[in-house]
Amino acid sequence: MPSCCSHPTPDPQAQDPADSCCSPHRKIDWFFWSCLTVVVGSYLGHLFFHEPLLDSRLGAFTHGAFEMMNKMWWGILFGIVAIGLIGMIPREFITAILGPGGRFSGILRACGAGLLLDLCNHGILMVGMKLYERGASLGQIFAFLIASPWNSISTTLILIALIGLKWTLIIIALSAVIGIATGLLADFLVRSGTLPPNPHQKDLPASFRFWPEAKRQFSAARFDRRFLWQHIKRAFAESRMIIRWILFGAVLVALLRALFDPSAFSHWFGPTIAGLALTFLAATIIEVCSEGSSPLAADLLTRANAPGNGFAFLMAGAATDYTEILALRQTTKSWKLALALPLLTSPQILFIAWLLNQAP
Repeated sequence: MPSCCSHPTPDPQAQDPADSCCSPHRKIDWFFWSCLTVVVGSYLGHLFFHEPLLDSRLGAFTHGAFEMMNKMWWGILFGIVAIGLIGMIPREFITAILGPGGRFSGILRACGAGLLLDLCNHGILMVGMKLYERGASLGQIFAFLIASPWNSISTTLILIALIGLKWTLIIIALSAVIGIATGLLADFLVRSGTLPPNPHQKDLPASFRFWPEAKRQFSAARFDRRFLWQHIKRAFAESRMIIRWILFGAVLVALLRALFDPSAFSHWFGPTIAGLALTFLAATIIEVCSEGSSPLAADLLTRANAPGNGFAFLMAGAATDYTEILALRQTTKSWKLALALPLLTSPQILFIAWLLNQAP
């Protein structure tokens, strides 16, 4: 199980040299460090100067960054750990676990993994991008990303408490339907040549046997200090590509919260076509963490009597999140693939949301 620095020649499908942990002349990532500086400065500003900044726009900005990072840190950390662990697993085992791309069974496995994995949308994004690099098909990645972000155990419990078990199960089931349908559509477009395939994807050898090969690989691995240190460095280096967009998202959320009050959604948007469209647009612009989106969605369902708007608010965060789109672009090097996610999912979300608003 070699590390990223053990290859004698660069991989032509690897990420940009500036983002590689093996690059001897890595450039300074000004975008990453600028966003990190703003977020850390805002966090410390709220922590130590909360009272003087109270009731000011700067105070709202620092509070937004403070709140976002308090909600995201565990997802980011879990994502880094997951990237490190996935990086230790040979590509053949990822293919065997998720199943072959382009098949219904592979989409079901990816969707099931997304539903079961307890991570927020920021942590799941990092895991999804790593799975793409390990050979998962585009359809599997889309199904994984759509099904997972707000279906964590903690978020599900919050939803049950806020809107009841029936509506929670309905929303989870519908999110799985959209995830599976989107995955199948994406893989169909890849087979038809409309979308480019994953260049990292490889078929399993006919002689591959999961458990005997896993036992052989595990016995041959040397879990010494050097092995662990190499993979820790690689995990942080590969995570930086996603973390910089997460930090950028936190800056934008803090800025928008300083100028725009998201709690007013429930008063502005009712169960009408216009209200649904505005809700979807607002959820697209204002990025909210999984736990943060649940109370807002519940408020739309209960106070505004618009269950479709609540569903759309939850799903838009997974389908049209600009952090997700930018990360997909960075990983796949294709705007076409990055924009395919919102283009395939948005019509489904809006149609199902409209149907839910018509329900008695």
